[in-house]
Amino acid sequence: MFDQFKVVTDPVGDSVALSAIFAVLPLLTLFVLLGVMKVKAWLAGVISLVVALIVAVAVYAMPVGQAVLSATEGAAFGFFPILWIVINAIWVYNLTVESGHFDVLRRSFERVSPDMRVQAIIIAFCFGALLEALAGFGTPVAITVVMLMALGFRPIHAASVSLLANTAPVAFGALATPIVTLASVSSGANPDPRLTVDTLGAMVGRQTPILAVVVPLMLVALVDGRRGIRQTWPAALVAGVSFGLAQFVAANYISVPLTDIVAALVSAAAVVLLVRVWRPVTPADLGREPAAATVPAARGAADAEVAGPGTVRAAAGSRADTTSTAAPGLGGSGGETAPGDPRVDETASTGRHRGDDDLEPRPTDQVRAGTAGGRRVADTPAEVARAYAPYLIIIVIFSIANLGAVKTALAKEPWTVKFPWPGLDILGGDGKPLSSMTFTLNWLPAAGTLMILAGILTALVLRVPVGRALRAYGRTYVELRYAILTVMAVLALAYVMNQSGQTNTLGAFLAAAGGAFVFLSAILGWIGVAVTGSDTSANALFGALQVQTAARAGLDPLLLAAANSSGGVLGKMISPQNLAIAAAAVGMAGREGEIFRKVFGWSLVLLLFMCVLVALQGSPVLSWMVP
Repeated sequence: MFDQFKVVTDPVGDSVALSAIFAVLPLLTLFVLLGVMKVKAWLAGVISLVVALIVAVAVYAMPVGQAVLSATEGAAFGFFPILWIVINAIWVYNLTVESGHFDVLRRSFERVSPDMRVQAIIIAFCFGALLEALAGFGTPVAITVVMLMALGFRPIHAASVSLLANTAPVAFGALATPIVTLASVSSGANPDPRLTVDTLGAMVGRQTPILAVVVPLMLVALVDGRRGIRQTWPAALVAGVSFGLAQFVAANYISVPLTDIVAALVSAAAVVLLVRVWRPVTPADLGREPAAATVPAARGAADAEVAGPGTVRAAAGSRADTTSTAAPGLGGSGGETAPGDPRVDETASTGRHRGDDDLEPRPTDQVRAGTAGGRRVADTPAEVARAYAPYLIIIVIFSIANLGAVKTALAKEPWTVKFPWPGLDILGGDGKPLSSMTFTLNWLPAAGTLMILAGILTALVLRVPVGRALRAYGRTYVELRYAILTVMAVLALAYVMNQSGQTNTLGAFLAAAGGAFVFLSAILGWIGVAVTGSDTSANALFGALQVQTAARAGLDPLLLAAANSSGGVLGKMISPQNLAIAAAAVGMAGREGEIFRKVFGWSLVLLLFMCVLVALQGSPVLSWMVP
């Protein structure tokens, strides 16, 4: 039952092609359950894991005990360090909601510019990237879509803008969780010494920054068509170029986990500085001075209003400093609670939020926020500083942890412990023990542990009582319970496929494509994220496959592994999970198809762009870009 096992690539009739038919069954099961039968992600992951175990034992002759131990190691890796990062990052966000400082932050963004196109860049692209950096897993879409609606965006456009913006930062999301996962599964399948978090992050940091340059331009086109590009291209270009440059520098020379945090803050600062010296020509239907208004809570479907193809029309009434209690339930009420003792603007008027052709008031379940008795809240500089404090705390902590001497010290015992997974005894095709059997428990320098420290300091700065902070931490686990099951199941599935030889078989089969696979590698990542909704999951499923195929086809394993993650980010906007999150947040549950049709074309255009870029990086033209 626990006998030693040696990986075999062609267990069925000594044929790789025949063996591949069985090896692909777990992935097909996962894709069909998620994409066709709409089964819940955690259940689809568990069922697919069972299929992988059956294939491993019945087809690859893997001892039952070894197969089960392989799954347990994958599940353990799914929790630590992967979920350990996500849980603690979302807790930090929950603390900002608990204290009311999240709303202060949102209001500070709104004051930058009354132009909806600039607001789309700042909130969906810059702030969305910051949320992706800290939490990922759908959090940026859920939060930014409500913020955009509070500023006057129609539901379907708020959802579309948020989904399109949630692309370039995804590979480094949740403190580079996808890269950490990619490094783990790929290094265990290929001996290339470059398959580390730092080098893989550097390679991805030479692909997604180029993507980041064009995304803000697409955002303003989505908001206001050609007119949007013509009138606001300076803001879009400044946001994209500054984000791309900062992402490249951070990924290659500063810290892979901090990449998106640095890029998001630099990009936001660049746009803020730009609009102080330059203002776009703002059409009347895309710029309203804030006043009191209401935002519909997530209930029934709300009709979108379109003024010509690809153009958003703002509500005709006044827009406000608003939010909704329908904001994502990641902890806290989501309502407006002005911290401290903010000043109040007595001159702000009150009013209704109405559509251009809809003179009826919104339903009574709408929520008035950001106002005090019809007066708009004006936050004190101290409260604004506190609202930004959590992100500065995170940057400082991670910067210290990534200093050369500190990083080296924390990588040693007792802060980091490496040990072979108990009972697991698997040899690769070359007769050597698999490196993936060694588990690394870096309990102190792990990004999740550093996030706990950041959370403690955040609670102190935001004056969140200990009891409330602890309750928020407990709620975070409850709210993420299904995500926890899903990630652990998918990582268990990936480990069973990798360590039983199923991934080797698929890699050998795909190697028949030869040099053409360098163009297809990004598509594989795109499919993985489109189905699973997670770049982390897609990297876990296909990371080993990419590097094994590269080895057999004579391609660069580092390039293909990075392409899996970079291509995957473009599938995020069309994944059923993300579409469901966006639809629920704007009150369009059941109408995900409308949102899908609005973003699918953008996803394909960006995917083609990434495929061409990767192909050029695999050729003499841009091979100098590969570390």
